[in-house]
Amino acid sequence: DQVPLLPPKESCLVVDTNALRGVEEALEANKNCEVGQLFLELASRVKSVICARVSPKQKSKIVAMVKESLPDKVTLSIGDGANDVPMIQTAHIGVGIFGLEGQQAVNSSDYAIGQFRFLKPLMLVHGRWNLRRCSLLTCYLFYKNALLVLPQFCLGVRSL
Repeated sequence: DQVPLLPPKESCLVVDTNALRGVEEALEANKNCEVGQLFLELASRVKSVICARVSPKQKSKIVAMVKESLPDKVTLSIGDGANDVPMIQTAHIGVGIFGLEGQQAVNSSDYAIGQFRFLKPLMLVHGRWNLRRCSLLTCYLFYKNALLVLPQFCLGVRSL
């Protein structure tokens, strides 16, 4: 009936091809199936979901399902080859890793990194810099528009 609560420590969900195929078949058989809702509820309770040995189409479907059913969550997909391109393009944020498998994932991603270990600096350092830049731009636009409108407002009031 109810998915049991996970222990208070950090948890991760690992999904393979067969488990994902079972979820897909249940969803295709019945659109209002509880299996999909249970899977999403379990996935939302863990810190991360790792899909191992799944096809590119399945990867893309998982990301699309999470985006559709949990609109307040941001999806991040990381890939290093051509088989990860649909998943990277479906996610909110796509990160491509330069690798031996070619540069298709890097070419279709939002961000490109050389190795997986550069992901933490990308998110923490560059994410903070991006937030600061956006905040500065917002303040600039507010004051610029105020300076453009204020003289027109004053002269309009004076000419009445």
